[in-house]
Amino acid sequence: MSFLVIDIGNTRLKWGLYSQGTSGADLQAHGAVVLEDIDHLWVQEWQSFAAPEAMLGCVVAGDAIKRRVEEQLANWGVKPRWVVSSTRASGVVNGYEHPARLGADRWAAIIGARQRALSASSTAPPPVLAVMVGTAVTVDAVDVQGRFLGGLILPGFGLMYRALESGTAGLKVPTGEVHDFPTNTSDALMSGGTDAIAGAIERSLRRLRQHTGQAPLLVMSGGAVSRLSHVTELPAQVVENLIFEGLLALAAQA
Repeated sequence: MSFLVIDIGNTRLKWGLYSQGTSGADLQAHGAVVLEDIDHLWVQEWQSFAAPEAMLGCVVAGDAIKRRVEEQLANWGVKPRWVVSSTRASGVVNGYEHPARLGADRWAAIIGARQRALSASSTAPPPVLAVMVGTAVTVDAVDVQGRFLGGLILPGFGLMYRALESGTAGLKVPTGEVHDFPTNTSDALMSGGTDAIAGAIERSLRRLRQHTGQAPLLVMSGGAVSRLSHVTELPAQVVENLIFEGLLALAAQA
């Protein structure tokens, strides 16, 4: 039997079919669709697979999108289960002011990153910074005891560029490249966006190091994470499916 995980973000739905609902399970199949194509999810992505035993997902796109996904899960007869952030789960204590208001995708990513820290050392796990680079960028800190300390939310690359294009005359230019000293507008935009995101991550790493007295583990994931891969100041573990790893940990606990 297999286990289905689903991450419904702001622009895409990502799914993974695993051998079982536990950490370290084998990924058997995966895919992604833009939210506009969700009604075709069953026909285009799922109908060729045997029904999974169960599923767990997180959703930030709203109830209407969630209901449309649930309608297609009904073709398998699978009961939908969606993550709601809690005060404690999978060895992580949620230090958010109102724990239930923490986005379910952030909660899953934080738990996935903590699992990575425990894999590095089960007896003395390092503090960990979980970074998701997508439509928005989240930068979340977890200390050595597994307490989520808090984190940042900032615009992703696309949101930054669209804000500049809409609010500034003459900046509708082709996508550029990152340079230390850009000499054209396209490169200046790309370099500025990259430095803004990388700078936020670097500052958070420094704060977490000062708070814990230990060098943090940096774990980065998300659809646009490749745009930071060349930033040598960010020695990160780049994880393809960090939210999936968190969902599997939560499923195993349940």
